[in-house]
Amino acid sequence: MLFKARTRRSRIVIAVATAAATVLAVAVTLALTVTTYDHTSPRAARAEASGSVAGSDDCRKAKCVALSFDGGPSPTTPRLLDILKQQGLHATFFVQGRGHISKYPDILHRIAAEGHEIGNHTWTHPRLTDLDEDDVRQELTRTQNAIERITGTKPVLMRPPEGRTNRKVAKVCRNLGLAQVLWSVTAKDYETTDSALITKRVLDQTHRDGIILLHDLHKGTVPAVPGIIKALKQRGYTIVTVSQLLAPAKPQPGMVYRP
Repeated sequence: MLFKARTRRSRIVIAVATAAATVLAVAVTLALTVTTYDHTSPRAARAEASGSVAGSDDCRKAKCVALSFDGGPSPTTPRLLDILKQQGLHATFFVQGRGHISKYPDILHRIAAEGHEIGNHTWTHPRLTDLDEDDVRQELTRTQNAIERITGTKPVLMRPPEGRTNRKVAKVCRNLGLAQVLWSVTAKDYETTDSALITKRVLDQTHRDGIILLHDLHKGTVPAVPGIIKALKQRGYTIVTVSQLLAPAKPQPGMVYRP
């Protein structure tokens, strides 16, 4: 009986040790695969920076929100640019290569000429986390070069498709001088053409220091923009670009900025 009891205790100890080792292995794996890149918020970035802010929009004092558009340029972009010009506002455009920069270089040139911020949204819009390092670099470099040819300047910001990033993507971005920009507000305007619904979704989610994600290529989005701008102004928001939201901090290559 004593032998059997000891055997049972040994089995229990072994089982507990095995379970503990499994939990530890899972924790290490998660640490390596989930928390694999440096990230911060616009507010935290500003708090750690010093110096003055160029222009009149100081988001340390003002109630700011950044307005950004993905996936263009597209045939609907000129109307959006007209609206922003009428409102005296600038936005951040994360532009895509194939079928967009390559097809509408004149629109991209106009975006830059009118003072908007331009970011990199890859060439073919893949999930960068599914690619190897060389392919990630190619997706971003090809877009960087195309933007520079048209505007004369390479972006310092990028937005990973679907917001998917990891240590590998961060490494490539760091080497290319690109900071990564995520978002806090999405209207999921790729799901609907209802401009009123798009407006409601944006306004329901917007808070100070947020980053709004819209797509200027979808049918219902551009018609929603005037109402979004009007409502945000009525609520006391100052609408800025991503870099203005971060100022006086400068975008750091490889860093992920998310509100």
